[in-house]
Amino acid sequence: MTEPVDVLWTGEHAPGYAHPGDAGADLVSTEAFVLRPGERRLVGTGLRIALPEGYAAFVVPRSGLAAKHGITIVNAPGTVDAGYRGEIKVALLNTDQAEPYEVHAGDRIAQLIVMPVPRVVFTQVDELPESRRGEGGFGSSGYGDRSGVARDAAVDIQEGTGL
Repeated sequence: MTEPVDVLWTGEHAPGYAHPGDAGADLVSTEAFVLRPGERRLVGTGLRIALPEGYAAFVVPRSGLAAKHGITIVNAPGTVDAGYRGEIKVALLNTDQAEPYEVHAGDRIAQLIVMPVPRVVFTQVDELPESRRGEGGFGSSGYGDRSGVARDAAVDIQEGTGL
């Protein structure tokens, strides 16, 4: 169990956890509107927070809204830096091609995840060390059945051929 982190807040609605152990605290809309298919909108939450130094908050979509209605966040995750004191707003997007989505004031529209973020020192080098993955990205691992991947990687490491 990790120690709680004190986050100061102002506004009408405190971020709230739906269940014990949840990572994301719900954010609610202060506005009522209809989000048409393909439409995006910057939505106010009325919430302002003061994070301790060394922490950041990340605004992420609610899985139920995404799965059932195609509602997501344009810049997910949205980053809230420790020094920011303005209202947290959510850039909602309706990805459904046919159905509009109605939001009422007080509806849960996103989640806020608070995490420690270390200060990083970027060191320039002439070459990076090699890795098993290398430059592979953007789908380079393929699609379909990957059931043997973990087993194959474990065998490579056991045989000393994995990085």
